[in-house]
Amino acid sequence: MRLGCVVMAAGAASRFGGGKLAARVGGKSLFRRALEAVPADRCFAVAVVAHELDFLALAERFRFLTVDNDRPELGVSRTIRLGLEALGNCQGVMFLVADQPFLRRESAEKAMALFAEHPDRIVALAHGGQRGNPCVFPASLFPELLALEGDTGGSAVIRRHEELLLLLETPAEELMDVDTPEQLPDRDRCKKA
Repeated sequence: MRLGCVVMAAGAASRFGGGKLAARVGGKSLFRRALEAVPADRCFAVAVVAHELDFLALAERFRFLTVDNDRPELGVSRTIRLGLEALGNCQGVMFLVADQPFLRRESAEKAMALFAEHPDRIVALAHGGQRGNPCVFPASLFPELLALEGDTGGSAVIRRHEELLLLLETPAEELMDVDTPEQLPDRDRCKKA
């Protein structure tokens, strides 16, 4: 099965004050942690959509496709579109956000494995029945993802197709994302890189 992955790393991080993905947790940047969580051996291709040159260079060292989102102000829909277009013909694509410091590769692999068993469904990690990220979408929904505009993401597509959603339970900490410096774990020991 041709499965792809889009690492979404082109946000403005305005609530964080900028530079969020360079912030370190346990000695590694949020961005590096995201790349390490990608289940690359299950993927036909991995596209990393970012704007910072340092991030694109690191993604190249992981041998991932790199896509420069030169207009991040156009919102998350542009990141989705650029990632899908870079991957080409896939049967399903996982969208992985880059600000979940404790997401484990094993959990992302399980989501892809569940999708492979149900390739017409949407698979998302969840805790206590509450959907989180990453999410895997079937090719049948790519036109709707490509039609998104502004700062509207895949959640809008999921809301239109809730009957297709399969949730994969995972520990709550894996789904935690970082929006502000105060949300950094162990923030007394963490510094912005």
